[in-house]
Amino acid sequence: MRVLVIEDEVRLAATLQDLLELSGYTADVRHDGESGLDDALTGIYDVILLDVMLPKLDGFTVLRRLREAGTSTPVLMLTARSEVADKVEGLDRGADYYLTKPFDPKELLACVRALTRRQPELRDPEALEFGGVRLDKGSFTLSCGEKSVRLSRKEFDICELLMLNRNLVLTKESLLLKIWGYESDAEDNNVEVYISFLRKKLTHLHSCVKIRKSWPTSARTSASAPSAWWATAWKKGAETPVSSTVSSAHLIHSLLAVLHNFHKLINKGYGRHDS
Repeated sequence: MRVLVIEDEVRLAATLQDLLELSGYTADVRHDGESGLDDALTGIYDVILLDVMLPKLDGFTVLRRLREAGTSTPVLMLTARSEVADKVEGLDRGADYYLTKPFDPKELLACVRALTRRQPELRDPEALEFGGVRLDKGSFTLSCGEKSVRLSRKEFDICELLMLNRNLVLTKESLLLKIWGYESDAEDNNVEVYISFLRKKLTHLHSCVKIRKSWPTSARTSASAPSAWWATAWKKGAETPVSSTVSSAHLIHSLLAVLHNFHKLINKGYGRHDS
């Protein structure tokens, strides 16, 4: 999971980043409200730690603009101001929790865990399951039946994201932003490589889960437009996926096949009538 820390005290921000990363989170840091708001609006974060006293835009303004834009990412506000009025203002503007400095690191991590549990897709802190496959968050292992394989951090992050968004098609751009971060130099082929690794490991496990690829079908997209992926679970011996997510190209292909078969039946009917 990815956490955004918006904190102008450089040493505190670095400490929070280290604490979160040691606890298994990916953390990005911004030191002013303006850049923090820009990053928060991307929607790639699972939790936001937001200081109140910030340069350029204060935390209350950042929070208000986030909620006005429809961003529902959980926000934990951090402040040295302990007045009840400040806490009330933050909560009324859409904060999910309020922590007063100085705070205990264990309390902070407990708050982050509590906020992620409020999101239905993130409630199980130990493992995710889909189509007979189990992704263990503690050991970074992917298992199916009696077999299991260990995943690298990037493989785990991509697999987790696909399983959490099992009914959604994820573009290369969204995967790059969510997994590698806003300022990463990673390119499209990084996604291709790790998707390939995951496919091989799913095949090794004899899993019925497949990572499907969807090519862009819009007339406005170019040949070099980003492709996208989603995870589907296939019943053994079945010809259709359990997941209801299908690409536009697949639907068009299926409709054309039906029309073709219907046309053949009509021709056969006329043939028998003529004879």
